[in-house]
Amino acid sequence: MPPVIADPALLRVLIVLATTQLIAWGTLSLPAVIGRAMAADLGMDLTAIFASTTVLYMSMGLCSPLLARPFIKHGGRRVMIAGTLLAAPGYALLAAAQGPLSYYAAWLLLGIAGSATLSTASYIVLNEVAGLRARSAIGALMLVTGLSSSIFWPITSALSAHVGWRTTCLLYSGLLLAVSLPLFVFLLPRRVHDHLSPATGATESGPVAVPARSTFYLLVGASGLNAFVAFGMGAVLIELLKAEGLSAAEAIGFGSLLGVIQISARVIDFLGGGRWDGITTAIVAGLALPAAMLLLMLSHGSHAAIAMFMLIYGLGSGALAVARATMPLVFYDKAAFAKASAQIGLPMNLLSAVAAPILVELLTRYGSNAPLALSLVCSCAAVAMLLLLRQRRPSRATAS
Repeated sequence: MPPVIADPALLRVLIVLATTQLIAWGTLSLPAVIGRAMAADLGMDLTAIFASTTVLYMSMGLCSPLLARPFIKHGGRRVMIAGTLLAAPGYALLAAAQGPLSYYAAWLLLGIAGSATLSTASYIVLNEVAGLRARSAIGALMLVTGLSSSIFWPITSALSAHVGWRTTCLLYSGLLLAVSLPLFVFLLPRRVHDHLSPATGATESGPVAVPARSTFYLLVGASGLNAFVAFGMGAVLIELLKAEGLSAAEAIGFGSLLGVIQISARVIDFLGGGRWDGITTAIVAGLALPAAMLLLMLSHGSHAAIAMFMLIYGLGSGALAVARATMPLVFYDKAAFAKASAQIGLPMNLLSAVAAPILVELLTRYGSNAPLALSLVCSCAAVAMLLLLRQRRPSRATAS
């Protein structure tokens, strides 16, 4: 089987999805860059501005299961087109916001649109197009999308400085309509309908065993707990390192390494060429997280220990991002994958939404060891669920 990047048709789809995912995630990072300007203009404090992330993930999570049927019936391409048409007015509404009500309404609309256009939708499209190569294709896509903040943070900062944050929002609305929408409409292939029944999972090659419901719950639990740790730690990392005794400059310096290390882990997984599946990746990477948390809890501010923490945590969390997207491929095929991914999106996004407030509260109230201890417990629980999933891996996944 040739590498995914050697297939011209699949490479075109990857380029389209990489471009549109960079735009989608990059433009959603507005508060991280211009949050203070937005707060001053809207008469809101900075905490209220950053609460937009909670609104975004809550609405994405609640809408995700509702899109399972449209994904199965109409395919990922049409759903992503509809989501883009909804996201553009979301940025226009954000540009026109005059206070908390209209501000949060805009993020609610962007969250609904995000459930149809962000990561899960792109993975469903790749599963439709790539088939057995979907895992490698998803890994290749995630190599690029991890750079969204690195690309769009300076762009957002420069645009806001020259034209203001409201005009920046309008420009991002136009970017979706001028770039993302045409790419979806004209370059994503229309879904080729195979002989697959969403209800039974039957294909031309014969019936596909439907996993037990408990297997789905284990997938939800492992994915959700790892997402809680990843999104929560990402939000509090700089403040956590400061609490460990680093200066602001040192904390930012160490924190800036995280993205590079995470991308390196994704490269390693991608170069594996499908020699292991998402469950194996998740177990190995999942073991790294509690080790990293324990190391930092015992570091006592040692720069060497903090650097080792960043390396271990970065590699583990980077590989887990790929594993969360590809684990359902071990158990589900085609339409079943679309339905399972959409349903997993609800608890995973809800846990992502509450992660930052919980870890910030623990950090400010009890110190750095409290959020680390909670992350340690969540990571260990996720590994236990992954080990149970490993025992349930279908024989076809083991053979591949």
